[in-house]
Amino acid sequence: MNETIGYFHKGTKELTNLAIEEATKAFESWRFVPAEERAELLFKAAEIARRRRFEINAYMILEAGKNYIEADADTAEAIDFLEFYAHEMLRYNEPQPITPVEGEKNELIYIPLGVGVIIPPWNFPFAILVGMSSAAIVTGNTIVLKPSSETPMMGQLYYEIMKEAGVPDGVLNFLPGSGGEVGDTMVGHPKTRFITFTGSMAVGIHINELAAKVQPGQIWLKRVVAEMGGKDSIVVDHETDVDEAVKGVVAAAFGFQGQKCSACSRAIVDEKIYDEFVEKVKKAVDDIKIGKAEENYRMGPVVSASAEKSILEYIEIGKNEGRLINGGSKTEGNGFYINPTVFADIDPMARISQEEIFGPVLAIIKSKNFDESIKIANNTIYGLTGAVYSNNREKLNLAKKHLLIGNLYFNRKCTGALVGGHPFGGFNMSGTDSKAGGRDYLLLFLQAKLMSEKIS
Repeated sequence: MNETIGYFHKGTKELTNLAIEEATKAFESWRFVPAEERAELLFKAAEIARRRRFEINAYMILEAGKNYIEADADTAEAIDFLEFYAHEMLRYNEPQPITPVEGEKNELIYIPLGVGVIIPPWNFPFAILVGMSSAAIVTGNTIVLKPSSETPMMGQLYYEIMKEAGVPDGVLNFLPGSGGEVGDTMVGHPKTRFITFTGSMAVGIHINELAAKVQPGQIWLKRVVAEMGGKDSIVVDHETDVDEAVKGVVAAAFGFQGQKCSACSRAIVDEKIYDEFVEKVKKAVDDIKIGKAEENYRMGPVVSASAEKSILEYIEIGKNEGRLINGGSKTEGNGFYINPTVFADIDPMARISQEEIFGPVLAIIKSKNFDESIKIANNTIYGLTGAVYSNNREKLNLAKKHLLIGNLYFNRKCTGALVGGHPFGGFNMSGTDSKAGGRDYLLLFLQAKLMSEKIS
């Protein structure tokens, strides 16, 4: 809490406008660089990130409060993004299949959009930042990157890696600053073509509204790619291995202090095994050790004083909405440490069941049967991740049909999406279902151009 690991300038409106102008100028040449060269840039960046892996981890541990395991997974995911999107760009650069038309030679190609704004979060401070930024760059766009104010060092490291890999001046513009001044200026600028954002629902809605307003001199409708959080449930059927379900729920609820949009914040449990489940969760959570992230404790601090304040306020709300099983307070000592907290007997419409807390707080809800569990799981405004523990195939098939969730898992935890294997993005107020790390993602940064020539 008392250690300074870096100093960063704070951007202004003037610097923001300058960065967008530089990106606009660079776009005129970068968009014509062959896709193979842009992909090679990302391959080189991946190799550099591998070489600097432990350094990136160390900064992340100190800056974001991730333990070594979480930090290393974050860095590894960033490397996966670099390589996956490079390969995907090569795929999109291949001849695209279209229906032949007699007497014509037709060709469909994908071209970049223009200048983009990248606004990543602090909770996956390297992986998401790298993924969003690199996808935009490899597709031929130029960007202004505004890192989270909580984790600017991750943006600095990415900038250094990309410069070493050979990114030309103006293609990647790194600009720390406040959301109100720098962020709004970037989003509202008439030369901004797209905005890619990951963060809270409130900020995502604000960005969408601001981007939708056509500014003087603007000649396009801006594209918004938004990931905005979740209120994720794990449904626990009575026909399951309760111990495995407990293990999955606790891991998904308290990994990185619950500061994941994919974290399990609600366990919806069949009444036939409810008491057993609650008892086993209590024991598992009591065994969680809390301490410094750099000493690789399972749980470290939450990211900031404001986060701590908000989480503790929700814990007080929870004390009036259910039965406190674990935690319920901050820990002693210097830093933003909160005991892992579990509430049982929560009403499905209670505030801690409906509102995103983004911290180490789990609500356990009792359901009468599997059908009711599915209804409860669908009762929020979000639709990001979720999981179902059941050994009954018919019930799993029912969940596949009726759960409105972008990333739905069975008999495993609802966190830990892998690039390529688990394209990530959710429905409703969880965002625009971007499916980051999937085969559709690069299309968000491209537009299709059809060329048709009459032939004799």
